[in-house]
Amino acid sequence: MQIARIKNEGIEWQTQQTGASKPAATEVTLQIAYAGVNRADVMQVAGAYPPPAGASDIPGLECSAVVMAVGQQVTNLKVGQRVAALLSAGGYAESVTVDARQVLPLPDNWTLQEGAGWLETFATAHLNVFQLANLKDGEVVFSYAGASGVGSSLIQLCREQKNPIYAAVGSEEKRQFCQQLGATGVFNRHQQDVHTQLKDIGGLDVILNPVAGDSVSRDQEILQTDGRLIVIGLLGGRHGQVDFGRLLMKRQRLLGSTLRSLSAAKKGQILTALWQQFGPAFAARRVVPVIDKVYSADTINDALDYLKEDQSQGKVVVKIADVADCDS
Repeated sequence: MQIARIKNEGIEWQTQQTGASKPAATEVTLQIAYAGVNRADVMQVAGAYPPPAGASDIPGLECSAVVMAVGQQVTNLKVGQRVAALLSAGGYAESVTVDARQVLPLPDNWTLQEGAGWLETFATAHLNVFQLANLKDGEVVFSYAGASGVGSSLIQLCREQKNPIYAAVGSEEKRQFCQQLGATGVFNRHQQDVHTQLKDIGGLDVILNPVAGDSVSRDQEILQTDGRLIVIGLLGGRHGQVDFGRLLMKRQRLLGSTLRSLSAAKKGQILTALWQQFGPAFAARRVVPVIDKVYSADTINDALDYLKEDQSQGKVVVKIADVADCDS
């Protein structure tokens, strides 16, 4: 089996001898077709984001695949079925064994390419905005990096639920991309002061923030009373100012959240909630992963560089191998 190993801040493919796949009672073994590329992978390859304790050191947090084997207690999946999986690690390989609760069947009218860009970003968006922040009808949302995988997923979910959503981007092309997805308003951070623009619309109820650092105190200024600020990344640094007076007076909530290190049971609950709320929209293709680029396995380092340079609009995926029903 071919697996990805990190070497000199890049990926090197190696052959690993493996025996027959024997998943545990609640697990499934998958033959991977495509793997999604995420910023966590970029950080791990750079040595800045180690996998959770007990997880494989092979990068890759999501994949599309065909089921090769199922454990004795797995009843909702079957051999040969096309699926997508939310992983803690191991997606950059030809096969992976994972708890069945972290796997969803692929909608019949979706490609395997789309499946590889589905669960990590949509689960992140849904967990933080719809579950932790408990987004209510009519509440207004703001997303940094609106054209990213998470941003493009959140825009679609909010559009489906008819919640106004504003986004920040770094180029005119990305602004148009987010508008086409259905964002209520999109601001180019290189041409406009985003926080001033957001103040002018009257304040926000939920902010999804992957930046942290000094952005937190500025976000507090544009949060409504009872507003929720969810920090999911540290692109702006680990330290910054918090206005605790504003936090108290406006009953604001500041939440920190990560998806990768959660248990299989919790990830299963997140995927179940995501499907229960948006399953019909996924099945009808009203909400789908937007695939920006597809790389071959031997150009996986180019895929990581593309994401690192903040060029993507939607999801980047890597074709790992040809499998049954694998689209080219």
